[in-house]
Order: sequence, then structure tokens, then C-alpha cells
Amino acid sequence: MNRLKGKNIVITGASSGIGREVALLAAKQGARVVLLARSVEKMMHLVAEIKREHGTEAYAFKLDVSDTEQVREVFDKVALTIGDIDVLVNNAGFGLFKDLHEADIEETKDMFNVNVIGLIACTGMVVPAMKRRRSGHIINIASQAGKIATPRASVYSATKHAVLGFSNSLRLELMDEGIYVTTVNPGPIETNFFNIADQSGNYVSNIQKFMLKPEYVAQKIVSAMLTKRREINLPRWMSAGSVFYTLFPGVVETLGKKAFFKK
Repeated sequence: MNRLKGKNIVITGASSGIGREVALLAAKQGARVVLLARSVEKMMHLVAEIKREHGTEAYAFKLDVSDTEQVREVFDKVALTIGDIDVLVNNAGFGLFKDLHEADIEETKDMFNVNVIGLIACTGMVVPAMKRRRSGHIINIASQAGKIATPRASVYSATKHAVLGFSNSLRLELMDEGIYVTTVNPGPIETNFFNIADQSGNYVSNIQKFMLKPEYVAQKIVSAMLTKRREINLPRWMSAGSVFYTLFPGVVETLGKKAFFKK
């Protein structure tokens, strides 16, 4: 993992969950990490932990990725602080599990603004410099929900479908520029994501034994940094299910109906 030593890695949604674990692991490998999130207090605790445990540089900037003007301002500050960004991890995002007729249109807009528009805005801030240097890596956290849509997650699934479409197109655009684009498609993870998404707690109780550990997902992400890895799909059995769904959607929807309604 010497390839990360001295590299500048920027992580959105870095105050908890996957983002926090990615920051810790990247710092352990000698990377200089920049944390971006709305929770300044949590980030400052993490900065102190990184410096104490790994002795590497770490910085934190408050950022709401849904505010595109703020995205521009913060990324300009990051560039002035650390210089060029080697790896951008677009991790910020949230979901709400509701039937469509129960969902408020403002919640839908918020989800797209964070999960899609914010991700695109952050990516747009790093691509020009990466193209100039002909190097860099963009890692977008999508979801298995972007491959297999399920009931009560229509809007969330739509945002992750959008992330996959954006990433696949961007990968082709940058293929000859020395820039890698990786999508990460995890299943359910034990993070505070479900504090918002699953306020009833029913979904978590139904799939608890299948949930991924954030440390495990982060390890896969950090291991793929600055490599040509196209996708990271976790867990493997769920990834296999998405392939089968692409080939035989009617069969999967019929046979998997009970599983789909775990929410």
C-alpha cells in the first residue's frame, strides 16, 4: 500500500460510517486526508485521532454537498491547503424508505441534491486538475439498490441508478486521461444511515445478520485506491443476484418478492 503514502485523499460524508473508516485506513497507509461533512465536531475528533494514532496530516472542512456554491468554495480552500487531489471519495448520501405516495417531494429533491447533484458537483471540482496531471481516482459510493430496485426505496434507488449511470459515462470520458473511476455497490451496512432511512427499525431487524461491517467495506475501498478497479460489489452473493436480475428480471421479481418486502 505504499502507493498511498503522501497522497492527498478527500472524503465527503467523512464524519461517520464508511467515510470515517476510509479516512482512518488511508491515514494508516500514510495518506494525507481531508474530511468533508456537515458535522464539524465529529470531524475534529477524527482529525485528532488520525494525528494521534498515525502521525499523518489531516484536515476538516464543513461542507453540505447539496449546496453547490459551498462545494466550489470548499474545494478551492482544499486546493489552497493541500494542493492537487489524488483521490476523491464521494461518500456523502442518505436515503428514506417510504412508499412513493408517502414521500414528500421536498424529501425527494433533498435526496437527489445530496446523492446525485452534490456528487457531480464535487467530481466536477477535481476533474480539471486531474486531467492536467493525467492522474487521479474518483470513487463514487453507489449501492446494490442502484442495480436491484426494491419497494419503499424508489427514490433512493433512482438516485443510485443515477450515480451508476454518471460514473459509467465518466469512466469512458476519462479512460484515456489516466484517471480511474470506481463505483462501490454495497448492500446494507451497519452505520447510522438507517437512523434516517429506516426510522421504524423493521428493515434493520429483518436483515441484521446480512449487514456488512463498515470497516470491511472501507478496507475494500482503500485497497482499490489508485488502481483500475471498475466496481466493488459487496457482498458477493448480492452482486450475483443483481447479474441474475439483469438477465431474468421477471423471475427474480416473482421468486424474490418476499425478500424485497423486508422494508
